[in-house]
This record gives sequence, structure tokens and C-alpha cells, in this order.
Amino acid sequence: MTEELLIDQTIAYVKETLQNAEGGHDWFHIERVYKNSLNIAASEEADLLVVKLGALLHDIADSKFQGGDDTVGPAKAREFLKTQKVSEEIIDHVVMIIENISFKGGNVQQQFRSMELDIVQDADRLDALGAIGIARTFNYGGFKNRPLYDPEIKPNLNMSKEEYKASMAPTINHFYEKLLLLKERMNTTTAKKIAEQRHAFMESFLDQFYAEWEGKK
Repeated sequence: MTEELLIDQTIAYVKETLQNAEGGHDWFHIERVYKNSLNIAASEEADLLVVKLGALLHDIADSKFQGGDDTVGPAKAREFLKTQKVSEEIIDHVVMIIENISFKGGNVQQQFRSMELDIVQDADRLDALGAIGIARTFNYGGFKNRPLYDPEIKPNLNMSKEEYKASMAPTINHFYEKLLLLKERMNTTTAKKIAEQRHAFMESFLDQFYAEWEGKK
């Protein structure tokens, strides 16, 4: 099978699998991460096939929608790639990307490193920043029926992975518990530059949000 056909088959599989997914974790999220990954990879030495497959399959079964089970996504990706006769070496690498890409509260030690993971992780994190990041955050907050903001509930920056997954804190808290931390956690030069602008946009949004909340603007 040619690489082009493999990517086409993977795209078709992901689109079908995620056709009813929550709006922040649907095919369009995957497509943006895929495009971000290609943009970042253009400036790095990496196995482009692994980057493409990792980007396309990184959220094939996000644990947030699998009862917190981190094993479903990697297993589905492995099963699919085997049907496509992909080499075990590439499958193992893609699965390791999926297993290690998530933020998970920021207090979990990453167990695997590679340039390909760095690229896909940066691409995924970029999609949590800027205008898209804001839109996805409130979309997911609405999906979980979380309040927009409660001045009495302060952000918790020391959550365990389990606490992070189970949190029902107001959506605004998520900016401090994850989004505003991502700029300093980018791996590649390209992503760091993009993150700077998107981070600044979110800070501007928060300034406007609080001003409106207090009736000052």
C-alpha cells in the first residue's frame, strides 16, 4: 500500500469513527492538528509518516469519552493500523504518541519522547490556544454543563490526573489549570512562536471577560 493510500484510508476511518463526536474533539479538531503537525514538521527532522498517523489517530477514542479509560484509543489505533498492514515499528511509535500526548493535569510524568511526539503534541496543544482554544473550551464546558465562571471557586493547579479528569469546575478555571500553561510547554521553535500570539489573544479575552462580568465594559 502506498503512503498516500494509507493516509486516505486513515482519514476515512477517523471521519467515520468520530462522526458523532463532541464538537471540540471531532474530525475538524483532528484536521486542524494534522495541518498544524505538517506545518511544524516542515522545520524539523522527523518521520513524516509517523507524524501524519499520530496526528490523525491521536484522539480516535479520547479517554474523556471512554469513562476515563486511557487504553481504548491506543488499542483502536493499533487494531486499525494492523488491518492496513503497517509495520510493527511504526504502529508501536504511533501508539506511544497516543499514550503520551495528553496534558492530564500537567502533573503526570511523560513516559516516552520522540521528535514525532513533540510535533504532534505541539500541534494538539496549539489547538487548545487562541480563538479556537477558547471556542473549544466553552463548547466542552457546555457539553459537561459546567458554569461559565464562579469567583468563589478558585483554579486548582495541583490536581492529580484523576482529579483533573473528574473536575466540574467553571470553564474559566480551565484557562488557568491548562490553557495558559501550554505556551511554556511547547517543544518546537515553530510551535513556540505560534503559541505566543495565541496565548496573548487568550489573555486579552480574559481581560474583556472580567470587565464585562463586572459591568465595566
